[in-house]
Amino acid sequence: MPPLAITLAPILAQPQAGCGAGTQAMPGPAMSANRPIGVFDSGVGGLTVLREIRRELPHEDLLYVADSAHAPYGDQALEAIEARAIAIAEFLLERDAKALVVACNTATGAAVRILRARYAVPVIAMEPAVKPAVAHSRSGVVGVLATRQTLASEKFSQLLARNSGAAEVLAQACPGLVERVEAGDLDGAETRALLAAHLRPLLARGADTLVLGCTHYPHLAPLIADLAGPGVQVLDSGAAVARQVRHRLAEAGLLAPPRAGREYFWTSGHPTRLRQVMEMLWGAGIELRPMREAEAVRDGQ
Repeated sequence: MPPLAITLAPILAQPQAGCGAGTQAMPGPAMSANRPIGVFDSGVGGLTVLREIRRELPHEDLLYVADSAHAPYGDQALEAIEARAIAIAEFLLERDAKALVVACNTATGAAVRILRARYAVPVIAMEPAVKPAVAHSRSGVVGVLATRQTLASEKFSQLLARNSGAAEVLAQACPGLVERVEAGDLDGAETRALLAAHLRPLLARGADTLVLGCTHYPHLAPLIADLAGPGVQVLDSGAAVARQVRHRLAEAGLLAPPRAGREYFWTSGHPTRLRQVMEMLWGAGIELRPMREAEAVRDGQ
């Protein structure tokens, strides 16, 4: 046990000098490749990205924050999402993160430019898989399932302008789905009915390829495939993001040496309440810590 305690200390201890805003360590030889990767989402959705990062980078230590006290982000003001992204980035950098992964499409659209301007570490973010969807579509009709805020973002508009080509790309906001996933209801009657209602207009217009533009939605992929039918492809960008994380770390000389990578989990929500859902989605037992005591208490009231 003593070696474990020594290894965990830099990650679990209080913030270290030199890691606050405006004084981030520059990537390069001075930044240890042994430091962890920080990943965050509005809640449990980013676990789909975390899983792909773990597959791609088995030697890395991973820090994950589920901002469940403030989920969903999809209908919040841009300023609120920006504030949460900065607060969580600071939290992860205080725990020595060598890179940040914004495992949330909504937070990407709202705040990734700010994070990249503010911090010197690599910041990797989400992008809905529109380009491969257009390439794979046989009917020329692609459906994108996402939150209202993601679909309204300038980043999404630019993505469509770059990649739609001659295809018809249909954007479908899906209010309510994030809440179903946060509750751990992946295939219940309420979730099935809600998802069917969101899919119906896309399928009616001939979409044969669906893009999951929210990291919560891959948790629903089996149900989506069941409702959409065998002739419809379902794509998400988790694996592509994981490959980009590897590329950015390799480019900066920050890939961890061979070892058994570990995961550490925090939430701004109620840890006891959320842990059961996260363990179900992650597929293993976890230790879930409160991100901040005050936020955890407020969520539990």
